[in-house]
Amino acid sequence: MADRDEGEGPEISGEQKKEIAKWLLTNAPAGEIQYVAKDVRSVLMDDVAYEAAAAVAFPIYNKAHLLSLAMPDRSGDVIISKFGEIDSESFLDPRTAQVAIVDHVKQICTKVRPATDEELPCSYIEEFRAPLDAELCKYVDETYSKGTCAVYCTKGKDVEGPGAVFEFTVAISATRQSPQNFCNGSWRSIWIVEFKDDLQVVELKGKLQVGAHYFEEGNVQLDSTNECKDSTMVQSPDDSAISIANIIRHHETEYMASLEGSYFNLPDTTFKDLRRKLPVTRTLFPWHSTSQFSLTREISKELGIGK
Repeated sequence: MADRDEGEGPEISGEQKKEIAKWLLTNAPAGEIQYVAKDVRSVLMDDVAYEAAAAVAFPIYNKAHLLSLAMPDRSGDVIISKFGEIDSESFLDPRTAQVAIVDHVKQICTKVRPATDEELPCSYIEEFRAPLDAELCKYVDETYSKGTCAVYCTKGKDVEGPGAVFEFTVAISATRQSPQNFCNGSWRSIWIVEFKDDLQVVELKGKLQVGAHYFEEGNVQLDSTNECKDSTMVQSPDDSAISIANIIRHHETEYMASLEGSYFNLPDTTFKDLRRKLPVTRTLFPWHSTSQFSLTREISKELGIGK
């Protein structure tokens, strides 16, 4: 075996390569894991380590990002989430009462099968779940250009009548992929909806997450999370569905408005904090005209690039 150069560090093991690849894959920006995977595989130059990492990382990534996949029978889209997970490759779509079999690494749905009675909620629970799913479909269609939602029964799916406690989990996923314009983004929200029938109250807990990646002549990522709570009274299935959907609509719209407000105020807040008060050029940054300021153009001019 040839001696290693003195400047080289110790050779990393296959297990270390696997862990590095796994970290890079699971932390890929929304919608970009396939691009990252191609580069990781090329740099790693170890197919065994890469494939071992991909087998672990892709399922984690797909579930964390609420990946939406078209079912081959064109009956709709299935969301890959832990709430509908039957086993590592099978995921329930409550709306069509089907189970989708997926290939995590290729990110495709290979086939579907009918869900069994044990995998579906009872008829009483379905009376509440189906109207809520219908109302949320209207909301998602109106709000997100490429959005999908699902309503899972995650507690009490065998409840036979009034007076008991049962729980739905709402998953909403939307993506906007525009790599040709060097930007991608995603919206993910998860709502725990608990019906306390004995107290005649419905409690909601929401976790909203926005991810964005802009990479034209740079690499900027946004990962913002917000949590909220609310409640309403238990009503008829249809009225409960309308009330819950309106609450979700209100909180998500409010959160989006707050994000837009933050973006509007970035020049006067975050950007100022990122830059030293007096740069090495001894010239103050023109904060009063940041809306017309082209960072790329001015940096190029300062460094004499493109002359």
